[in-house]
Amino acid sequence: MSDIADVSLAYEGVKRIEWADRSMPVLRQIRERFAAERPLDGLRVAACMHVTTETAGLIRTLQAGGASVALAASNPLSTQDDTAAALVQEYGAEVFARAGTDREGYYAHIHEVLETGPDFVLDDGCDLVNTLHTDRTDLLGTVKAGCEQTTTGVIRLHQMALEGALRFPVVAVNDTDTKHMFDNRYGTGQSTLDGIIRATNTLLAGKTVVIAGFGFCGRGLAERARGLGARVVVTEIDPVKALDAALQGFAVQPMAEAAPHGDVFITVTGNRDVVNAGHLAVMKDGAILANSGHFDVEIDVRALSELAVEVHRVRHQADEYVLADGRRLVLLAEGRLVNLAAAEGHPAAVMDMSFADQALTCAWLATAHTTLPPAVHDVPKEIDTEVARLKLASMSVSIDLLTAEQEEYLHSWRLGS
Repeated sequence: MSDIADVSLAYEGVKRIEWADRSMPVLRQIRERFAAERPLDGLRVAACMHVTTETAGLIRTLQAGGASVALAASNPLSTQDDTAAALVQEYGAEVFARAGTDREGYYAHIHEVLETGPDFVLDDGCDLVNTLHTDRTDLLGTVKAGCEQTTTGVIRLHQMALEGALRFPVVAVNDTDTKHMFDNRYGTGQSTLDGIIRATNTLLAGKTVVIAGFGFCGRGLAERARGLGARVVVTEIDPVKALDAALQGFAVQPMAEAAPHGDVFITVTGNRDVVNAGHLAVMKDGAILANSGHFDVEIDVRALSELAVEVHRVRHQADEYVLADGRRLVLLAEGRLVNLAAAEGHPAAVMDMSFADQALTCAWLATAHTTLPPAVHDVPKEIDTEVARLKLASMSVSIDLLTAEQEEYLHSWRLGS
């Protein structure tokens, strides 16, 4: 039995889902293929993901392949109640998600989807897998495999595997080339700035934007912030990524040096306390704090609360913390994902590729799981390549093909110059 806010919102949800579907041609092609081939026939899938119109496209695709799907929200602030209603009322999925639910409700919903006894799990941050391995170990014997689609989740999974705790194979969908390029770089790069601008109506041109982390998400953010006229400072712990940022012309500094000068701070690291009490203590009046890493731990919100003498909401998803010395720091989306809480997350065209990776990986796992040990596995290269090929075709873009002679040359060590 689903737990959603208002089933009467289903009509509005269907309209929004159909609108997003127009920008997801790759997933539509896979849905048609799944409907004919039924690669997931009879399988139960439990998912903990953002309940958005784009996710609805993935759920419908899995259903077309024969799966029954139960969905919990991976972030209460990103849940679209009308999408949840449409998935239940019009598309026959089980959904456990309400916008703005508290921590207790969040985990109650995760437990609800696990009660369906899933064969496969799809995770967004590893909370579903973590709950299976801590509170619901009684269900581990029925779970065949899973997928994880975030950097944070993959980091947690690798640690579980390292400690010998992971009990079934999980595929790191996050680590495909198409996911890194499209979702992390282009999707996060655009949607994060969209969320910041919607929440604050600030002009980025001429501002100093400090970006913590120069992975694919950080690169996308830095490129787009510079394109809007901002001065960009990058903070990093990885020498190679820091060098990459420097050679691209971005200023690179420790956060302690950047903190007094930044106008906007954006964290995308997957780690905690990237902006800490010491940094907050020296920030200028009016500095804006935003997070696009997965969990609300990258900015030390507790330290910010302890420094503040007054807190009040100044705009939608924008809370102003007034400090004892009169400085005001503005925290967006309570330190959670600003692109999903203050905006609508990635455009549907971006999620088209990420969810295409997810759907094809699920179909592959339906048979491959029997040969995979409990560990973190890569998506097969041919799946990544197929998604890129389908996307290019949907864009009417053609590329060259190797000739027989070129194929022979690449596969022979005997042919020299």
